This record gives sequence, C-alpha cells and structure tokens, in this order.
Amino acid sequence: MTETIICQNIRVSGVVQGVGFRPFVWRLARELGLAGWVRNDSRGVEIEVCGEAAQVHTLIERLQHDAPPLARVNTVVARDAALAAHTGSDFSIIDSRGGRAATMIGHDTAVCRDCLADVFEPSSRRWRYAFTNCTNCGPRYTISRSLPYDRVRTSLKPFVMCPRCQHEYRQPVDRRFHAEANCCPKCGPQLFLLDAEGHPLPGDPIAGALSLLRQGKIVAVKGLGGFHLVCDARNAVAVALLRERKQRDEKPFVVMLANAPSAAMFVQMGIGEPGLLTLPTRPAILLRKRGSCDDALPGVAPGLAWLGVMLPYTPLQFLLFHEAAKRPPGLGWLERAQDLALVMTSANPGGEPLVVGNSEALLRLYGIADAFLMHDRDIVTRCDDSVARITSGGLQFIRRARGYTPRAIKLPSAGPSVLAVGGWFKNTICVTRGDEAFVSQHVGDLDNAAVCDFLEENVAQMVKLLGVEPAIVAHDLHPDFHSTHFAAECAQQWNLPLLGVQHHHAHAAAVLAEHGIQGSMLALSLDGVGIGTDGAAWGGELLRVDGDRFRRLGSLMPLALPGGDRAASEPWRMAAAVLHRLGRTGEIVDRFSAQKAAPAVAQMLTGDLNCPPTSSMGRLFDAVAGLLGVKAVMAYEGQAAMLLEGLALRYGDVLPLDMGWKISAGRLDLLPLLAVLADEKNPERGAALFHATLVAALAEWLRVLVPGEQAVVGSGGCFLNQVLVRGLRARLSAQGMRIIEARQLPPNDGGLSVGQAWVALQHLVRK
Repeated sequence: MTETIICQNIRVSGVVQGVGFRPFVWRLARELGLAGWVRNDSRGVEIEVCGEAAQVHTLIERLQHDAPPLARVNTVVARDAALAAHTGSDFSIIDSRGGRAATMIGHDTAVCRDCLADVFEPSSRRWRYAFTNCTNCGPRYTISRSLPYDRVRTSLKPFVMCPRCQHEYRQPVDRRFHAEANCCPKCGPQLFLLDAEGHPLPGDPIAGALSLLRQGKIVAVKGLGGFHLVCDARNAVAVALLRERKQRDEKPFVVMLANAPSAAMFVQMGIGEPGLLTLPTRPAILLRKRGSCDDALPGVAPGLAWLGVMLPYTPLQFLLFHEAAKRPPGLGWLERAQDLALVMTSANPGGEPLVVGNSEALLRLYGIADAFLMHDRDIVTRCDDSVARITSGGLQFIRRARGYTPRAIKLPSAGPSVLAVGGWFKNTICVTRGDEAFVSQHVGDLDNAAVCDFLEENVAQMVKLLGVEPAIVAHDLHPDFHSTHFAAECAQQWNLPLLGVQHHHAHAAAVLAEHGIQGSMLALSLDGVGIGTDGAAWGGELLRVDGDRFRRLGSLMPLALPGGDRAASEPWRMAAAVLHRLGRTGEIVDRFSAQKAAPAVAQMLTGDLNCPPTSSMGRLFDAVAGLLGVKAVMAYEGQAAMLLEGLALRYGDVLPLDMGWKISAGRLDLLPLLAVLADEKNPERGAALFHATLVAALAEWLRVLVPGEQAVVGSGGCFLNQVLVRGLRARLSAQGMRIIEARQLPPNDGGLSVGQAWVALQHLVRK
C-alpha cells in the first residue's frame, strides 16, 4: 500500500534562533527522509516539508519535544502547503527573512564542556582562545543588534570567518553549524592587556593579568554584558583598595571560583547545590559561609552569613584559572579544587550603569583599575550578572539579568502590548507581546542620570526587538520617581493612556502573573516602602487582589519615620521611634549618643514634626537592628535586615514570645515584642526571637483576618529572608494554607514591572 505524501508549512515560535534549531530541524528531516527547507525569520523559525504523512507528523511532534537544550518552544503550528513544492529527499537551510519581529533573541549561556575541551587541548586550533563557542553555548543577547538572529546583525559582523570556520559553519553535522558567533584565533576577536593609562602591556594578556592580580592589583576584565572589576579575594589589602576606589564600604562582593570543589573550601553546600552552581545560566548564588571563610577571604562579605559564589562562564574567565593552574592539558584539572579566588564585581562606579565599551572603560574606570584586560568584540547590550539564593523550592532570584534576560514569562492570557517602567530601586522594565512578558535585565536604582538614561535605552531597545507598539504605559504611584516622569513622557509622545499601579498591588500581581493565576487572591506584601492609595508609606500589607483592582484588608501598625526618608537608611532612628511609642523618649539621647542628631530626633518625635507614619515591614526590621545595636547606619539598602537574618540563623530556633503582638481593627502591632527587644543584651538571641515571634504573629494575623483561606501570595523584598519564609511556610501549612512565591522573578522591586504590566493588561481587557 502506497504511503500518502503530504506537504506542510510549519511555524515554530519561542526562543528558537541562535540555539541550534535550524541544524536540529535539518538533521531531523534528513533522518526522516523528508524534503524541504528551514529558515529564520522575524516570527521565529519557518519550515516547509514534504514526505510520507507519518514521517511529517513525527517531525512536527519532535519539534516540540526533542528541541535543542537552549531552545524554548512556545508553539508549533502546521498548515497545508502546495504538494508539488518539493520533490525527492533534499532538505536545506535557506537564508533568513526579516520583517516585523514575533520571536526573541536567546539568552547568554556559559561556555559548554565541548568548547572547553577545545580551549584546553594543546593540539586544538582553539587552544587558549578566549572566544571559543558553538551552537550550544556562548553569547546571544549581549551581541545582538536586531532580529532575525544572524551574524550580520551581531557584533561579530566585522570578523569575517576564515575558511576553516566557514567549513564548520556550513557542515550540518558539526556543532558549529550556523553558530553565528563562530570564530577562531585567525579570524575572530583578540585579547589585549592595557595599563591604567591605556598603553599596551607586552606578553601574553592572560598571564599578564594573572600576574597583576597576584601582585594585589585591580584589573578591569571585559565580560559578556559588561566589565568586571577583579582582584585577588584572598588579599585583604587588594579587597580594601577595591572598596576604597569603588566607594563600596561594606556591601558584599561576589567571588568567582574555578568549580564546586573550590567553593566547598569556603561555603557549606547541601545535596544538589553544586549542580546549581554549574547551571548554564551561571547566576551568582548566595551560600552559607564556613566558619573559616572570613579569615580566608578577609573583607569580601563582612558581617554576613552568606558568600556570593559564581563559577566561570566565559572562556576568558576559565583561562585565568587555567593559567593559575599552570596550563594543564585537558579537563581533568577542573574536577579538582583550585586555589585561585577572585572578587568579580560589576564595573559600575558610583552606582552608574555597567561599563561596556573599551574607551568608556578607560575613561570611567580611570583611578579604579590598574590595568584592563579587554578585547575588540563590542558588547551591544549591557547586562549584569544574575544573583540568586537557594530555597526549598529551588533558586530564588535577587537580581534577574544575564542568563535569563530576555527569556519571556508566560502570562495567563493575551492582550494588547503593554509597557511598564518599574519603580525606583532595582529597576527593570517590562514589555508584553500577546501572552508573553519580557522583563529587562537589572537596570539599577534610579538615583543618577546615567541609570535613568539606561532605563530609557532599555525601553527603546525592548520595543524595537519585540516589534510592538504599546497600547498603554504603566508606572508606580510615586509621583517623584524618574520612571513615573518617563512613563508620562512616553504616554504623551505616543498618545497613549497612562496607568498608575499601587506598589504592593504590583508586587502581588507579579507573582500571580508568573504562576498563571487569575481571579481573586489573598496577598501578603512585605517590603521597605511603597506609596499607598492614601499617599502614606506602606510596606506591611494584607491585600485582596482581583485583576486590576485590590482592597487593603490590613497592615502593620504604623511607626513614625523621624526625618522622613532619612530614617530608611538609619536604623537608630527607627529604634528611637519605637522607644518613643513605648513611652521611653527620654532614653533616646543617651542610648544613641554616638549620633549627633539624637537630640533633634527626640524633639521631632515629641512634637510629631517631620515624622510621617509607615506600615513598612522593612522599617520594622531596621528598628529591631537599631534596638539590638546591630547596625545604626546602613551602608547599603537592606543591610540591617540581612545582618539580622544571619544572626538569627547563627543562634538557631527559639520559641516565639508569648503575647508578643496585638491585633486590632485589622492591624498587626508588634510593640510588646519590641518592648522586650529594647532590653535584650544578646543580639543573636534577640534576632532569633524577633524572627520566631514575627512568624507566629503573621500566621495568627492571617488566621484572624481571613479564616479558611487556603493560599496566600507572598511578595516584596522581605520574602528573600529565608528564616522568615521557612518559618512562615511551616506555620501556615499547619493552618492549611500555602504560600505562592516568586520563582521566575525576584520578589523585590526587580519584579515590579511585570506586576505593573499584568495589572495594566487586565485593565485594558476589562475596559
């Protein structure tokens, strides 16, 4: 019986460009004996195929289920094509076609093991070549100028492939087949080492850079999405010098180590955690320090219980460790612990955006870096390292950027395109297309002109790449944010409606969006601050969220903010506010005698002058840190809370304080607990008691206000605190309630733009 011959035109959408999808289709079609072609276009991948019906159907099924590891297939849609279009069994890859974008560029990925084998094999033509990559690894997003993803639209365009690289590129059986960034030492980018004045230094650039690092120098190293400032993490003088030059007094640094066995010398790792370090996306991961860590890496993460650890992800980074190991052949050395430990921190002086250009680096990092290890391949898109921590549910983002951007988040439903511009801290922007939300890489805090410019660049680039025309612009309610002003400018320029979204509503909506939840939900939003609908500073909120609407069910009992915003960075002021509420105002001046403003703050509180109220959970943590003497003035946002979490972790479990809180008119008041902590002499015990009692109080608050609820959305920066979240998860589970937490996004303000976008999308649909 003759098998039926059919022809199908197939469209595949998702992250299907620059990930080896066309070679995968070519091999699959040849294996199945099918004729036709495959190409990239602005909508994704298009395939036309003819052959036996069963084989064509097999191809369609395998496109979805057997796709390359870096691909993310959203849809596979097939329709009938002309039967006479193709004959025989010839299947080819044809030239790409442009047009209106309906796909997206893939994320950057760590160099794969096969490419590392080339780099560390002395007989390989890519031995010690810092730009080795293939279809399965390397840069994508940070080198791409536009879609479709082809070499001529990347920063590799100036580098014409040599005959041998061209041969690899054209051979479908080669893993570098249609690898757009393919190159070698003869035809690709080159490394060079410059001194602080920009003059070339002689010799091998890798060997020279390592020598400088071992001398205690600071070297600016060009990465995938920007430069890093690098120094020897074991050298206390070098670390202190980097802090001084970068004006980063106490904020922790991330350390890059060769492999998981090297990390095990400094941090404790549980089952499965070494594997998370080696993810192709290579985030920096916070891991609990060993007792000897601070002695071995002095000044790297002062006072904290965790160390940020990151493994190499570019050949250049691996080559520094390879050089330190004395250039051993093969990959065996990477299985053993290596001695080299490098501080690897973003090269962004003064909180400005990441440095990406060579000339820019020489100018902006002058006086900070002693030398520059750079190359001549342009970085098109600046993109910082992602940072995460390990929870019982897997990785939780603190900062979502390289390795994950611009990966889309699937929304519960589709609608018109939305632009959302985020908040002030940890800014990101979000653009939706259909039922996908594309959240940008970390932009940063909008406290200087350069970061504000980066925000605006991000919007222009994302809209261009996605090929959309937004139908509405969403922003935070705070009238003074640059993002709010910029949203208004965009709306006026494009003649679009403007929608302000309350901060904590957006926090909750971000979690709902990524989990695909629609309808009415209970939400617990705990963070530093966000303007409420009444104009007050909120931050400890129980909400009922339903699409583009919400209702405030309860909040923390407000505390005064003596001095307004200044109290957000000076925990002693919040502690003074607690003492005032306790009727102990007379103790403020003596207790905080080291603070010149103590008498003035006592007077402010007495006269209720410049002391706006806040229901913020973040400020409650600050108050406790001030009462326990943990931190009077913070060097960076969230420091006091992080220190408290570490102290509680070190002390261990304690029982919550009996009658440590009161619930009245929907408000949770922890003043009884604060009264006890005001006289606590042991900061570790006080931190543990605070966390335990706070967990019990929150669980009781939910039980009283919303009895019978089975789930609550947990959002806001306080949900990064694992002592708090683990305790809350256990308590609520015992009450028959589960917490729905952020997974694809940070729970802090880094996810705010997605929540704003989801609220705005539902607002449009409801209208």
